[in-house]
Amino acid sequence: MKVAVVGATGMVGEVMLKVLAEREFPISELLLVASERSVGKKLNYNNTEHTVVGLQTAVDAKPDIAIFSAGGSTSLEWAPKFAAVGTTVIDNSSAWRMDPEKKLIVPEINAQELSKDDKIIANPNCSTIQMVMALNPLHKKYHMKRVVVSTYQSVSGTGVKAVRQLENEMAGVQGEMAYPYPINRNALPHCDVFLENGYTKEEMKLAREPQKILDDRTFSVSATAVRIPTSGGHSEAVNVEFRNDFDLSDVRKLLSETPGIVVQDNPDTNTYPMPIYAHDKDDVFVGRIRRDETQRNTLNLWIVSDNLRKGAATNAVQIAEYLVANKLV
Repeated sequence: MKVAVVGATGMVGEVMLKVLAEREFPISELLLVASERSVGKKLNYNNTEHTVVGLQTAVDAKPDIAIFSAGGSTSLEWAPKFAAVGTTVIDNSSAWRMDPEKKLIVPEINAQELSKDDKIIANPNCSTIQMVMALNPLHKKYHMKRVVVSTYQSVSGTGVKAVRQLENEMAGVQGEMAYPYPINRNALPHCDVFLENGYTKEEMKLAREPQKILDDRTFSVSATAVRIPTSGGHSEAVNVEFRNDFDLSDVRKLLSETPGIVVQDNPDTNTYPMPIYAHDKDDVFVGRIRRDETQRNTLNLWIVSDNLRKGAATNAVQIAEYLVANKLV
């Protein structure tokens, strides 16, 4: 495979290269692509030095697969240019997710929807991916009616500027601000931009993307997204009302048997998911599994995952692996 990584110098791009190497993705030629200001920079991949190239150079090379992690505006402009020369694009931004002509893919759930005709494939929002990974098997058996989710999201989800803000504040150093307020020793109920309905863009991603991924509009999602002073890993408190009743032991068994899910749920030993232990792992961790005693057929879950890996880079690489394994590129 001739593979291009667009946005190779960014936080997700760096993790993307790490994941490609770890999973021994079959690469015959690697193109590391970034904005003009990074062209000529040297990056290491698998002990080999590569020179960063520009977008047009990468399009002219006609890679088999281009994995994008360079922001929505770049994806809107350049993904069609790659697709036009026969490249299959896997895009990490929100640019194409709700486009009715584009597939929104979590490989464990709906990779079978992909075909050779899909030249631009959308990677879901990081918070969405971990939530649907846990909810999909439960929805199949008990049929969700309504989901209420509150997120506790790492600054790494914003990018390197936000990570530096947190580090500076912890060290008592004045520096550039990614957020309108301090993040150290604080919590900001503000992820992405506010929309006219009073929700943030992040919250509306959580509301809309699961319906598309699961191909089901019969359930609804209400979200509150909060940024907290952790440097990696997103956490979610999820309350889900089902149309059918459930048994807690069956819920735990079902989740434990789901590929990509690790159940950590033992209050007697203080065992529950935490972002510090999800760091650098590809699994989605689920715990605090308990019945909502205020309402029928309703379950509470605590879901944690590394947002830069399964929430972004790993999911994209898994899509690429599926395409290769099924000869779709």
